[in-house]
Amino acid sequence: MTVTDLTELLDPTRLTPDDPPDLPCRVHDPELWFAESPTDVEAAKSLCAACPLTEMCLEGALGRREPWGVWGGQLVQAGVVVPRKRPRGRPRKDSAA
Repeated sequence: MTVTDLTELLDPTRLTPDDPPDLPCRVHDPELWFAESPTDVEAAKSLCAACPLTEMCLEGALGRREPWGVWGGQLVQAGVVVPRKRPRGRPRKDSAA
């Protein structure tokens, strides 16, 4: 399967009876894969764990240098995998001892 095939497979407008209907990105809210909340991003990553297309999805996203989102169970930002999403805003200052 090529990246084009993957793109077509994930496109909900191109559903056919032979396509796997239970891909997490098709069953759940698509906004979850592009969430602002670190908790939601982790939820999307965990949903990808059971997907049969995880490896191909991540390869495709990295090849296309996707700007953001959860792809293949990994968080991608600016075309590279990052370990976790930081919350919005400035980090808290630690109290000096």
